[in-house]
Amino acid sequence: MNERVLIVGVNAGNNPEFKNSMEELRNLAEACNYTVVSQVEQNMRNKHSVTYVGSGKIMEIKLDAEAVNAEKVIFNDELSPSQLRNLENALNMPVFDRTALILEIFGKRARTREAKLQVEMAQVQYLLPRLIGSYSALGRQSGGVGTKNKGVGEKKLELDRRRAEQKIVELEKALQSIQNERTTQRKRRVSSELPSIALVGYTNSGKSTLLNAFVSENNGSSEKFVLEKNMLFATLETSVRQIIMKNKRRFLLSDTVGFVSNLPHGLIKAFRSTLEEVIHADLLLHVVDYSNPNYEEQMKVTLETLKEIGADQIPVINVFNKSELVLDELPNVDERGVYISARERIGIDILEKMISDQVFTDYVECTMRIPFTEGALVSYLNDNACVKEMRYENDGTILNIECRAQDFQKYQKYIEMN
Repeated sequence: MNERVLIVGVNAGNNPEFKNSMEELRNLAEACNYTVVSQVEQNMRNKHSVTYVGSGKIMEIKLDAEAVNAEKVIFNDELSPSQLRNLENALNMPVFDRTALILEIFGKRARTREAKLQVEMAQVQYLLPRLIGSYSALGRQSGGVGTKNKGVGEKKLELDRRRAEQKIVELEKALQSIQNERTTQRKRRVSSELPSIALVGYTNSGKSTLLNAFVSENNGSSEKFVLEKNMLFATLETSVRQIIMKNKRRFLLSDTVGFVSNLPHGLIKAFRSTLEEVIHADLLLHVVDYSNPNYEEQMKVTLETLKEIGADQIPVINVFNKSELVLDELPNVDERGVYISARERIGIDILEKMISDQVFTDYVECTMRIPFTEGALVSYLNDNACVKEMRYENDGTILNIECRAQDFQKYQKYIEMN
């Protein structure tokens, strides 16, 4: 049976996004396999610095939780250590905040070693200031020779903090090792001179589905598909696939972790190595769930997060996904971006054209006359250039192609002058 939870939020200063935020909190709780059995809201000018909600509302929450047999209470903002302690004492039951809930989801979703280490790092950093010496076991510990707590001894709370700090150091070393490997892999990809394109956007906007659509549309093997699932934070690790378009142009496409409003700063910091695929991209595809009534607010959250990680200066194409649920005619393009359906594979060709116009600016159209003795070159150009026409004459193969500028320069002696 899923745990029964009660969710609580404070609408401070008549925030117009409050209702959406509470709905998202409910979705986050359900994504963590909780059953939301009740919801309590309070309108206030400012959140209470001691207990987040007013004293009268605390009693209402307690009575409501007892009435619906709630096992936990989840608050819609990050609580300070003192607020958390005061609320648990007043309610006499476990209290979670939005940050702890997101961390729990990430902990359940993490699959790779890197993702698990990153989540653990964020969890320890979150818990460190919340270690509370409120139990009898936190009494004085004896000191002595060969122990770190020498002399008069120290509180168990201080030992716990030291262990947490040591754990952070260990995790940082492990993550640094993985980051070095990722940097080496990135350098190899850069040396291949392939453009790097990253999928970014709000969680559950369809980034993984779009990556799979690119793989599928360009005759890629289904073995290269990534997990796509209609749930929050299905993707926690970056996947990179080489895409070969029908015009033979190639690029690297990265699927990245999704964003959410009030994404814990510790998570952004912990996942920085993963998000470096975004920071070093030549182009970002901002995937938007166009069927979501709050898609404009979600776009703002993504842009704010990109700014926070230093990726706000990279060129962006807005990709309004799931548009088949809203629009009658697809695909469509306007000044804001392109409207597609990744699930139905509608509009992928138009998006590819937009990518080509944005990224592949160094391509040159030319005609080459290649001797029959240079069959390997003809094969290379068939694989790496867009061959628009090929015919055979007595002295060789005539290719009308669109190729990279470096190939144009390298094979100048075969160029046919008009």
